[in-house]
Amino acid sequence: MCILAIRTGSPPIIANPARDWILAFLAGDEIGVKAISDRVHSLGKWDERLLYYIILFTYLNGISAVQQDDILPSTLHSHFSIAVIPIMKLFNCAGVPALLMPLLSATTSSALPSSQPHLTWSLKPTNSSQQFRGLSPVSSQVVWVSGTRGTVLRTVDGGSTWTNVSPSLAPENATTFEFRDIQAWSANAAVILSIGEGNASRIYRTGDGGKSWKRTFLNDEPTAFYDCLAFENSKHGLALSDPVSGKFRLIETWDGGATWAIVDSAGMPSALSGEFGFAASGTCIEAAAGRWYIASGGVEPGRIFRSDDGYEWKVSNSSIAGGAAAGVFSVRFHDAENGIAVGGDFEKPTANKDIAAWSRDGGTSWHKADSFPGGYRSGVSWVSGRGRSAIAVGPSGSDITFDGGQNWRGFDNGTFDTVDCVRENVCWASGSRGRVARLDLARL
Repeated sequence: MCILAIRTGSPPIIANPARDWILAFLAGDEIGVKAISDRVHSLGKWDERLLYYIILFTYLNGISAVQQDDILPSTLHSHFSIAVIPIMKLFNCAGVPALLMPLLSATTSSALPSSQPHLTWSLKPTNSSQQFRGLSPVSSQVVWVSGTRGTVLRTVDGGSTWTNVSPSLAPENATTFEFRDIQAWSANAAVILSIGEGNASRIYRTGDGGKSWKRTFLNDEPTAFYDCLAFENSKHGLALSDPVSGKFRLIETWDGGATWAIVDSAGMPSALSGEFGFAASGTCIEAAAGRWYIASGGVEPGRIFRSDDGYEWKVSNSSIAGGAAAGVFSVRFHDAENGIAVGGDFEKPTANKDIAAWSRDGGTSWHKADSFPGGYRSGVSWVSGRGRSAIAVGPSGSDITFDGGQNWRGFDNGTFDTVDCVRENVCWASGSRGRVARLDLARL
């Protein structure tokens, strides 16, 4: 059996209607070649289409070479010319199907298929004009969004219909509040975060699908400004405020948002002058694989904080350009090692220099992308079950990466603020003018 591995620059988006089990093998960092070989061998004979798909997914995942019984290596620098490497050790290789012969002599990317699936967001009308920076999809059917003028919407039918489940804050004027982050666990349970100075920063919780809301946190520190929240499970969560007395402030819940307490800041590194978080997409704090991350801006470059427990923190430069309106807007981790971050300058929405970075060591070090998204990006999400694939969104469009953030390719120019992918084939995004949309990746 021959296995071929292909290297090239920024990968195209290649349609593949028969990909499921191949993707399961080729989606991650530690994939045994023998598993692929055994599966193909079990089919009883060579199938040209099947081998072709293996090559495509090897290519899309940036694999430089495959050796017998090795584990596929981490993605390397991507600016190489195409190299097609026949590996002869796995089985006795009698020959290569005729379909693959043009690849063996290829020296340019023209040898690879260039067709692209029609990746585009499918808008789900909300009958609202509010800006939804808060987004929490529970499944392909249940999605919550939150935003300006105290608005919270929920769908339980995949976006066909939306119900206004906004809290009644009487005697206060609910339209003065901006719910810029939301975390939902089901069609019934959710928490929302209102941002702002002083007591404008607050948290509400519902357990009955938004029929009633209870205020569970009210900020009484005049200098605090809460930006975002994250949960590592249905019980434990943190919410992030801009620096108070020179350090980022955190509050913590251990009961799903029913009660909150201020976290001692002794383990938090000092903030730099002018440093703050961005309340742009609900992803300036992240919980993943038992670890926590904070994205910051206002300084050059933007920085990313990391913690194993939420109490003791370290910080690294992000390689993303910072400034008065610039820095890291969103940080997300696939596991304990692999992370991506996006940002830019929200006053320059189409500027795309030094606006994305990736990490392979749990956030200790960050590296600039080789090719950047098409402009400032406020939100990013890993695509569940698809290895190094991720989606980034911003006011000037959306982008996709197949190699963990090293290279990005635009696919849609619609405006969104935040994105979250809940399963292998489904991502959701939301933003201004009531825009909420679903992205179907089944053909990818």
